[in-house]
Formats: sequence, structure tokens, C-alpha cells
Amino acid sequence: MRLTIATAPMAACLAAASLVATSLIAGSVPAAADWQPNRPVEFIVASGPGGGTDQFARLVQSIIQKHELMSVPVVVSNKGGGAGSEAFVYGKGAAGDATKVVFGTNNEWLLPLVTKVGYQSSDLRPVASMAVDEFILWTNTETPYKTAAEFIAAARTQDGGIKVAGSQSKDTDQILVRRLEKAAGVKFTYVPFKSGGEAAVQLAGAHVQANTNNPQENVGQWKAGKVRPLCVFAPQRLTYKEVVADNMSWADIPTCVEAGIPLESYQMPRTVWLPKDTTDEQVAYYAGVLDKVRQAPEWKEWLARTSQTESFVTGAALADTIKQDEAKNRVQFAEDGWLVN
Repeated sequence: MRLTIATAPMAACLAAASLVATSLIAGSVPAAADWQPNRPVEFIVASGPGGGTDQFARLVQSIIQKHELMSVPVVVSNKGGGAGSEAFVYGKGAAGDATKVVFGTNNEWLLPLVTKVGYQSSDLRPVASMAVDEFILWTNTETPYKTAAEFIAAARTQDGGIKVAGSQSKDTDQILVRRLEKAAGVKFTYVPFKSGGEAAVQLAGAHVQANTNNPQENVGQWKAGKVRPLCVFAPQRLTYKEVVADNMSWADIPTCVEAGIPLESYQMPRTVWLPKDTTDEQVAYYAGVLDKVRQAPEWKEWLARTSQTESFVTGAALADTIKQDEAKNRVQFAEDGWLVN
């Protein structure tokens, strides 16, 4: 977590800016919408308490309440069983009920491809993608690899000898590792753990040689001098320029393309869904509320603190993005023998 210290004048300026932003957000809510909920709304989280999706949903809830963006109460419930599928099954069972809002990631459309779950992606309607988690290639500081190019060169000679840790099997991290193998023409030994936190501990202890964690999962080990970032799987460098460790900021980490790996982008979206059979009006209502949420200073602060990138996508553009990503992953999963019957 990043610590920012403001001088008294700067703190006053920030407070004033926050006050202006708060008034602008509250003042931008329509006096009367075509549709609004008339009873409490439930935010259903496709993860357990404390995880990234849980933090995402609870932050949105707190901003809505603080800035009075909705006229009804909002409660958050966690349904993280089955790698998050419990939340989507619950959403399927609430067809037509626009007071049930599901928070997830790309797991909504990826889980049905690799495991038998009680829902189809089409059982929910996408409302918005609000931000993306970035992924970084990390190595232990005891290894000789100072750059991504050196790491890939070593992988070519070791033919699977380099162990790369990740969170779970047939999930986000392993998908990325397989794409890295194909893009660079190398082979790794993928070692799954229960979480990115465990993968971070294993890398810091030199039990594996690399992982593909997001920034916040490895930042503590980076500050402790146990791991080093080699490249970020993004189209451009991260924008956060405050020094974190080794006289480097997140913005100093080269993209993987800059580092010589032909894999331009791999990011995990933070997504929001409604059950099937809800109306276009209801989807538009929540998209409008979320658009107000992302204007709040608390949202900007959270993105910076967690080193995520804002990416607000709704409507046809979001539907197309999901369709393309699902098709791309379906091909990869078929090649790797992951597709369920």
C-alpha cells in the first residue's frame, strides 16, 4: 500500500477538490430516471470477504451511499464458492430481478468453459467493466535474471526447468503463463497455489523462480528486496510514478513488448452484471450510477492505491469485448485440452 504525505497547503487543496468533486457527483444524479429500484439492492460478490472483487463491490457501495447516488439501501453479500460460480448461479436464479447486481471479473464467461457450473454466461447481462487488474512478470532477486529478455533466454535452455507460480489451475494466472509460453516459444513448469498471496510468498522464499502476480500481490516482497519486476503485460507502461522500491516506480517497469516478449496485453476486468430478463432501462440505470461512481475521488484513490487501470466500458462495446475474449480463450482452452464437454 502506498503512503502519500501532503503538506498543509496541499492537503487543503486536496480537501477542496474532494468537496467540489463530491458536489458535482451528487448534483449530476437525474432528478427522475425512467427506472429506479424501489426496494433494497443486493450486491452479490463472486469471491470471499477481503478479496479483490469484494473490495471492488464494497468500495462501489460506499461511494453510492456517501454521494447518495441511489435512493435505496445497498447491501453486500459474498458468494465465493466454486471459484465464484456460486454468485453467478445465484444471479441466474434471480432472472428478471434488477435488485440483484453481481460483481465479478472475466470469470463470469471463463468458468463455464473449463468447469461444469450451474449457469451459462448468457444467464446474466453485462452492465459495465470499470477497471482492469494489471499483471507483471516477477522473479526472485536471487536469480540471475535482471531483464525479461534474460529470463526468456534462460527458459529456452532449461525446457521446463523454470517454475512459475500462480493462483489455481486453469485460471487467470495459468492462462497468462500459457500465452507467455506460446508468445516466447518457451516452456515452464506451472505451480498452482490457492491465491496470489501464496504465490508471492513462494517466490519470495525462492521455492519458484517467477510468478505473474498483479502489482499489489507482490508489492510487499518488492519493498523487502525479495522480488523484482521484469515487465508488465499492458499496451503501455503504468502511470503511477511514485517510487516504490529500488528507486523505481510502477511507471519505470517496461512493457513486455518493450522487453522483447511479443505479448502486448493481458488484463483482468472488474465487471458488473444483472440477471437475464432485466430490461435495457434497468441496465442503463446501473451503468449510469457506475459512471458517477468512477468520478468520485474515492474511486481514483482506490485505483492508485491498488495500481489498477481505469477502463470503463458499457453497452455494445462491452458485449463485443466479452464475445471476442471468450472466443479467444475457447481456442486456447481447446488447444490445451481444458474445455469441458
